[in-house]
Amino acid sequence: MTSEPGFDLLIVGAGFGGLYMLHRARRLGLRALVIDKAGDVGGVWYYNRYPGARCDVESMQYSYSFDEALQQDWKWSERFAAQPEILAYARHVAERFDLRRDIRLNTAVVAAAYDEDAGLWRVRTGQDETLSAHFCVMATGCLSATRRPEFTGLETFRGRTLHTGDWPHEGVDFSGQRVGVIGTGSSGIQAIPMIAGQAAHLTVFQRTPNFSVPARNAPMDEDYERSWKDRYAELRERARIDTTSGTVYDKSTHKALEVDAEERQREYERRWRKGGVNFMHSFTDLMVDEQANRTAAEFVRTQIRLAVSDPVLAERLTPRDHPIGTKRICVDTDYHATFNRSNVRLVDLRESPIETFTPEGLRAGGQHHELDAVVLATGYDAMTGALLRMDITGRAGLKLSEAWRDGPRSYLGLMVAGFPNLFTLTGPGSPSVLSNMIFAIEQHVDWIADCLAWMGTHGRSTIEAEPEAQEEWVAHVNEIAEQTLFPRAASWYLGANVPGKARVFMPYAGGVVPYRRKCEAVAAAGYEGFRLSTAQHRKVEIA
Repeated sequence: MTSEPGFDLLIVGAGFGGLYMLHRARRLGLRALVIDKAGDVGGVWYYNRYPGARCDVESMQYSYSFDEALQQDWKWSERFAAQPEILAYARHVAERFDLRRDIRLNTAVVAAAYDEDAGLWRVRTGQDETLSAHFCVMATGCLSATRRPEFTGLETFRGRTLHTGDWPHEGVDFSGQRVGVIGTGSSGIQAIPMIAGQAAHLTVFQRTPNFSVPARNAPMDEDYERSWKDRYAELRERARIDTTSGTVYDKSTHKALEVDAEERQREYERRWRKGGVNFMHSFTDLMVDEQANRTAAEFVRTQIRLAVSDPVLAERLTPRDHPIGTKRICVDTDYHATFNRSNVRLVDLRESPIETFTPEGLRAGGQHHELDAVVLATGYDAMTGALLRMDITGRAGLKLSEAWRDGPRSYLGLMVAGFPNLFTLTGPGSPSVLSNMIFAIEQHVDWIADCLAWMGTHGRSTIEAEPEAQEEWVAHVNEIAEQTLFPRAASWYLGANVPGKARVFMPYAGGVVPYRRKCEAVAAAGYEGFRLSTAQHRKVEIA
């Protein structure tokens, strides 16, 4: 092993985070390489090709803000972009900024280890090649490690088994088939209406009913597009300084119980007609006041009863075990109305749990369901899964899996104590999945790039989170979460969907504005809470 690195910076992941990190690294004059196991750029949008896959953040905001010409030139065709268009956008960015020459695809990272003597990260790929760099950025995504439950007998099933998070690129034709969908989270809620319109018969196996709001998707309105493009700088700044999630919504100034029942109803109805997750911004206290939250939840329950003609079925589709918004709110097109179709059936797994798969289908609650295909809409090992599936080793042989045995611990969601020069984009302890992901990505990438530039200017070679600062931040993240209703749900935010995973609320629930201010204050104070050193290794030269 040579002590001279092949690169200044290795970036794992070629989604929106990895692409922008490479762009910023180039501007610093760093030798950078992006590695991704996928066959193309796009991250989760490369894999999530299931029918109906669509973003739940409006297209005009689910996009990069770092380049004004890109913002003005790109035209979205719909209010909420579908997967093919988002993937096309990622590909366009890779071509527009000539990023592909420093991206290595079809290359999985198996392990990454910090070489203390050389001051380098050694990254081993699936091809048994070892790459080295001073710094490593994990841009692996929060929802990229698919979760496949271990159903008894699944391997005996003769039909086709698919996962929404790893969909065949050639597409799937369900015409004339009996299809089962297991799971009614976001991907299931998007896919079910599409599959129902094609399959001969669809059986939905529901583990937990979820709250969902209508998308009201439509072709992009030219006047609406122009209203954004004419004011992009102003609106992006508003997202940075005056939102909770980095997305500009119709902001409320009232608490739910400050207004009378009629006014509250009118506001819910207005936002319901408008569509999208702006519904959860109807009032300022929906995520912190249980009684206020109950008013929004009951409104949505009423909408489910209105949409589903069979009252017994409507009740089975109605969520009652968690406050609305404490699990990721879903955005749908005709989801509940789909259950009025004669070719769609619901199986409530709480009443009739899956017992075993058979060669011809599966048995649940003592009844056999013959199936030609099964779709696993069973989600992800969120936020930590992609990182822990790699063998990451820091100082003194410390494994990330051991450091995170009782749940993830990090400083600002950016670095982990004991793992020098290793950054995590939108990692646990940052707003990440509670915000517009591209907004969160840009904030993290800009912070990391500025940090690397500062280190170069000040002759520092190593940066590492201090254990004390990390513990203080983890305590703060937990304290903020406990002030909200989020911990009331057994959600993937807490890892509750993965058997054996530690129950820790992983994202920062305090909002993007105070989080950004904290990150800026840390940097302004010379990276307070981080240990910076000039070791015997040469410092990275910043152009």
